Amino acid sequence: MKLTHDLIERNQALLILLVILVVAVGGLVEIVPLSFQKSVTEPVANLKPYAPLQLTGRDIYVREGCYNCHSQMIRPFRAEVERYGPYSVAGEFVYDRPFQWGSKRTGPDLHRVGGRYSDDWHRIHLTNPRDVVPESNMPGYPWLDKTPADAGSIAAKLNALRRLGVPYTPEQIKSAPGDLAGKTEMDALIAYLQGLGTAIKRAK
Repeated sequence: MKLTHDLIERNQALLILLVILVVAVGGLVEIVPLSFQKSVTEPVANLKPYAPLQLTGRDIYVREGCYNCHSQMIRPFRAEVERYGPYSVAGEFVYDRPFQWGSKRTGPDLHRVGGRYSDDWHRIHLTNPRDVVPESNMPGYPWLDKTPADAGSIAAKLNALRRLGVPYTPEQIKSAPGDLAGKTEMDALIAYLQGLGTAIKRAK
């Protein structure tokens, strides 16, 4: 039987099978070589795993849906680099589970926000964004300043990440609950934001 274009279009099962085959081969050709590139699998210089307070802040960032309006991946285009700073590279995200790259930019990209503003600025902005950015349509998160950071589950989270290859030491895991003592969810979220994109800045 000759495999013609007309035959493929008329036979739905064959068409589906061939589409799956093409997508699978194409995906493998694009993805497999990346696993052998050190720039993708190894951390950039100065990159450290999230401290317990930062990791808690990252969980709050995800919980509150911040990624729905803010991306964390600066693309290698002149306009983006001029606005946000050095473009993002894969080695900056090797400890992220899951990635927060995103594509939505209702608000600005946050990947280089670390160190750009003071902790006090972030606290005011997160409580009521219009106090520092009058035209902002971002909602406020005042309850974060009244909610204690969750120290009960942090050791389990660090253990899970360690099993996935993040280089936490037993000492870091043991001391993690104490690192969150007396801290609020606002403190944690600010700590996370202040660390974003700083490895590349320090390396330059």
